[in-house]
Amino acid sequence: MTESEFLNASDAAFDHIEAVLDAAAFDLDLNRNGNVLEIEFDDGAKIVANRHVASQELWLAARSGGYHYRLQDNAWRSTRDESEFFTQLAELIARHAGQRPSF
Repeated sequence: MTESEFLNASDAAFDHIEAVLDAAAFDLDLNRNGNVLEIEFDDGAKIVANRHVASQELWLAARSGGYHYRLQDNAWRSTRDESEFFTQLAELIARHAGQRPSF
């Protein structure tokens, strides 16, 4: 994948996250600044999603750890266990928001 294709795909992923969370009216703060999307909860927890252009990966950071994902067969898959990015993000959000978004 070219760098341009990666940037377009990762922008689309971030746009999708923002659209779903805005529409769902979860009790959280969402802030996007360049390559970084921060989701902050009332309990002080924060999830940070960012893209790493050099490795062409999306990264998630949360209290439970860090996760790396690569685009494979039209899905962002974990570099560790093949889990899916949006599934993991929904689980992380549910831990702090009390409800699970449907990406």
